[in-house]
Amino acid sequence: MTGANIALNVGVFVVFVLITLFIVYKAGSRNATASDYYAAGSSFTGPQNGVALSGDFLSAASFLGISGSIAVNGYDGFLYSVGWVVSWLLGLMVISERLRNTGRFTLGDVLAFRMRQRPVRAAAANVTLVISLFYMIAQMAGAGALMALLLDVHTAGGQALVIAVVGVIMVLYVLLGGMKGTTWVQIIKAVLLIVCVTLMTVFLLGKFGFSLSAIFDEASLNSSLGPDILQPGARYGGEPMDRLDFVSLALALVLGTACLPHVLMRFYTVPNAREARRSVVWATWMIGIFYLCTLVIGFGSLALVGSTTIAEAPGGENSAAPLLAFRIGGAVLLGIVCAVAFATILAVVAGLTLTASASFAHDVYANVIKRGKADPHEEVKVARLTAVVVGVLAIAGGIAANGQNVAFLVALAFALAASANLSTIVYSMFWKRFNTNGTLWAIYGGLGSCIVLIVFSPSVSGERTSIFPDADFAWFPLGNPGLVSIPLSFLFGYLGTILSRETPDEARTAEMEVRSVTGIGAGLR
Repeated sequence: MTGANIALNVGVFVVFVLITLFIVYKAGSRNATASDYYAAGSSFTGPQNGVALSGDFLSAASFLGISGSIAVNGYDGFLYSVGWVVSWLLGLMVISERLRNTGRFTLGDVLAFRMRQRPVRAAAANVTLVISLFYMIAQMAGAGALMALLLDVHTAGGQALVIAVVGVIMVLYVLLGGMKGTTWVQIIKAVLLIVCVTLMTVFLLGKFGFSLSAIFDEASLNSSLGPDILQPGARYGGEPMDRLDFVSLALALVLGTACLPHVLMRFYTVPNAREARRSVVWATWMIGIFYLCTLVIGFGSLALVGSTTIAEAPGGENSAAPLLAFRIGGAVLLGIVCAVAFATILAVVAGLTLTASASFAHDVYANVIKRGKADPHEEVKVARLTAVVVGVLAIAGGIAANGQNVAFLVALAFALAASANLSTIVYSMFWKRFNTNGTLWAIYGGLGSCIVLIVFSPSVSGERTSIFPDADFAWFPLGNPGLVSIPLSFLFGYLGTILSRETPDEARTAEMEVRSVTGIGAGLR
């Protein structure tokens, strides 16, 4: 990288940030109520929200982590993509319509609908904060890897400074724009990202005579694994425990998507359940196209760049896509790709920050502390203050996790979401006997068991790729705990319910059933 190249890359990035900050400011200036700040006044159409949903979902893990994982692990790296595309079927068929009809702003609105408000809302806010922070840490780690390559920064201190700058910009997005501004940034980012990966894919296919086989053959020649890169087992083969680890990963990916707080909250930005369903359909198409492109980009980076160069670059395997861009289009294309990827990180982290701050302000401040009598303007002020605090925590966590594969880190966040939220959503919607005690057991039991298993897994210690490679306190053998923690959350919810003497409110249960299916009274609390 030369000084001129770095200046060009920074220029492209700064232009994008300034344009999007202006859009966020203009959109946010029309925020007049709490509904505007939290849910954009439910003013977006299904297609608009679907594109924004894909923007929320297609994060640094998707663009950088998946491409890098395919370049390093080949066939096994693409398994992430398969799990994430399939996962949207759960959101379409089970969650999107019923959630939109039942809640108003947050997941806590749904879970507390027929339960005791204060403990359930507090639990929902706690789990939203934990999942959002975990997801944000992965995005910030991706930002460090990306900007290390973009600015040719090799020192840990320099990358930490970059992560801090990312955190400041994302907080500005949330403070200035709320949900409306953040949604428009997501739409712009999603369109840019799809166009970017599509053009790179078409170029790669053209370079190899529009033959995937030619790309695969060249990739196998430039991989340290040789032809085995095209076969199952490069990452999850070999030992039976490795294959079981893949099953656990797949379960977390498929069941975790529709349980992510920032994905759930986006269903409230549309006016009705029909538009919520259309959102998921549009998002699924966008995401499916994107992941097909990452297959070509991942193997294309292996074919043109090589596994050795990718491994030695700043950011490691997360640098596969930017390195490919530099190889095929020079500094200009690298600057554009890095700007798009960086916009991806900014937009996703802004969405997560907004979700975490809204959950605390709406569920804890307004409904637990103020017992439902909070002034809407004060509530929004608390949300903005919370956004700043969450931003600081995300910066610290991103610096600690810098250098890890972001796709892998995000997979752990998916396990947390599925463990804490899936059982409570399903039981709340479909089990009439489910009560407050069962809700608390499911949330805290699923979340707690998942965190414990992550801390004492090879993801954190005991292996070269662990967060703490020089320590070894792992006793749980799986890298992703979803196979154990997700069933445990269902078990905890069941036991908590049947062991409690609490009688469900039959009137509220009937009202929730009618509202979730028909939409009558949707958005009212």
